[in-house]
Amino acid sequence: MTKPESLSVRAVDARESIGVNPARCETFETLMASRSAVESDACENRGVNPSRAPSIAELVTARLCRRDALKGLSAATLAVIAAPAGSVLRPEPVHAAAPAAAAHAGSSLTFPELAHGYDEDHHVADGYDAQVLIRWGDKVLADAPAFDPANLTAAAQSAQFGYNNDFVGYFPLPRGSKNSDHGLLTVNHEYTDRQLMFPGIGPEDFDKETPEMLNVELAAHGHSVVEIKREDGRWRVVEDSPYNRRLTALSSEFVVTGPAAGHDRLKTAADPAGTKVIGTLNNCAGGETPWGTVLVAEENVHQYFRGATGDHPEAANYKRMGITPRPAYDWARIHDRFDVAKEPNEPNRFGWMVEFDPYDPNSVPKKRTALGRFKHEAATTILNGDGRLVIYSGDDEAFEYVYKFVTKDKVDLANPAANADLLDEGTLYVGKFDAEGGLTWLPLVFGQQPLTAANGFNSQADVLIEVRRAADMVGATPMDRPEDVEPNPVTGTVFMNLTNNTKRKDGRLDPANPRAGNAHGHIIEMIPPGERGKRDHAATAYSWSIFLLAGNPANPKDGARYGGEVGANGWLSCPDNMTFDREGRIWISTDGAPKFGIADGIWAADTEGPGRAVTRHFYRTPRGAEMCGPCLTPDNTTLFVAVQHPGDEAKATFEAPATRWPDFKDNLPPRPAVVAITKKGGGPIGG
Repeated sequence: MTKPESLSVRAVDARESIGVNPARCETFETLMASRSAVESDACENRGVNPSRAPSIAELVTARLCRRDALKGLSAATLAVIAAPAGSVLRPEPVHAAAPAAAAHAGSSLTFPELAHGYDEDHHVADGYDAQVLIRWGDKVLADAPAFDPANLTAAAQSAQFGYNNDFVGYFPLPRGSKNSDHGLLTVNHEYTDRQLMFPGIGPEDFDKETPEMLNVELAAHGHSVVEIKREDGRWRVVEDSPYNRRLTALSSEFVVTGPAAGHDRLKTAADPAGTKVIGTLNNCAGGETPWGTVLVAEENVHQYFRGATGDHPEAANYKRMGITPRPAYDWARIHDRFDVAKEPNEPNRFGWMVEFDPYDPNSVPKKRTALGRFKHEAATTILNGDGRLVIYSGDDEAFEYVYKFVTKDKVDLANPAANADLLDEGTLYVGKFDAEGGLTWLPLVFGQQPLTAANGFNSQADVLIEVRRAADMVGATPMDRPEDVEPNPVTGTVFMNLTNNTKRKDGRLDPANPRAGNAHGHIIEMIPPGERGKRDHAATAYSWSIFLLAGNPANPKDGARYGGEVGANGWLSCPDNMTFDREGRIWISTDGAPKFGIADGIWAADTEGPGRAVTRHFYRTPRGAEMCGPCLTPDNTTLFVAVQHPGDEAKATFEAPATRWPDFKDNLPPRPAVVAITKKGGGPIGG
């Protein structure tokens, strides 16, 4: 394979390093000196002291895995596999990569495993087709012009498919059906790469960008809805469909709802009521509700605002979110709302979960503040046994937290309109993991200690605007970049992908994050109480286990651990998004594998039985790309995936890209795209 010599800032995980939780990065003494005495006492007493992390010896005796004897743990990070109560705990031996035939014995997955690699094209396992369905610049709205990369305009981009597709959702047509051949595809557009979009522009060429280019970037962010149909085994976009829609950061209007709506900290000169916002930013993963609406995450919103300094009233709040004087985008040059000195509250209007109805092209998207403000990665849902909806979300940054939201009222499946404002009332919780395999969900509720006026919280709105600080104070467990958090619809357990965290040191280990310099990431399974498939997701006490520790088991320094021996191509790095099929098997996308010489892609594994946590490689991206958005049709016969930032390598430009995927034409740059994967001859994905 061709190993990448140099990756872009994005490809080496800029998110891991920007805006990292200061409470986790500073020494304890520095942290305490920067807070009031009340804050210091509350934090110290609630276990946020970084120096209190267990030692390696303590970890060896911790019950990391209560459910499974996961194998393949490196001697460098040896942990103990939990056995039934009263039995002797024993370490497991190291497992090197094994031949493919031996590695996958017992797996329910039947596809021939794809080889690792790194080249200009995408690849899928033998027996499957990978069809590029829609690309950046393709027509979405009826009046969209043809894609012309040499002459991009904001007006054209506002009607075309946006850049860097991430979350993908499939909504069957008609509404309420299980139709797997006709539906709506809902797609997030997370961010833009100026050096790959515009001729003559480098990644740091702020001054060279024209106002029109800046507005193109704004228009390329947001969300697309397109109607799609499968005919004769091939998918196509239905042009001129009344469902087709673009939401952009440039001009789309959003309504703010829930406890923070109308709060003084959300009011601006353009919106003195604090209830209407133009645009949505950095739309990463997302989710779907049982009543057919889409949930759109706002993740790394810090990078768009020219930052606050000095005695700005929101300085500490914005620093906690990673806002700096020099943002990654120069939009403040032409739009005052991105200049914190001119619009001091504008950043508080981003970092929320957005809900809208894709079946209604006139629906107004709503920023649901009850779910909290942080760097949301995903918002996956499950209908609890008592009728309430539970939503899981990760805060995608090093040393941040995992959250869940439980609605106050019950879902009315017979009347979708009755759920219109269901997400405005409920309880937001943050996770705390203990060494005995227990997980406590801590409520983030104003008035419950320490979330009081004495610590700067004067209402529930304040708690939600500064959720990260609230989670610090109640003593949540800082995690290794929580990304997608998703319930398994078959078993009812909840999986959390932790992409990586190289900043975690030996002195700051904990049972849920057991590796120092965690470059490869891991996956945790969280187990609500109750029977298989009938678990209580509203409960505040769960158990947990480590599903796998990613990395190459042939390299002892990785400390990798899987459910059994994986083949030379079965190991993965940096788990990001995921989905589950009808069998309850997990399909994992990755973000960061190119750092280790292999392309990002899709890996799959059983979650039960002898093939549990034995991953198999299914699809890989072209060079420089990240894998996002895995989504299956209801009958499991199509897997949609999002290829994000293809060709994103350090020296790549519009004129000289690392790849010209997917068109491979000299006059076209690389184009992020959604791919539809199907089995040749038909049938469910994976076998």
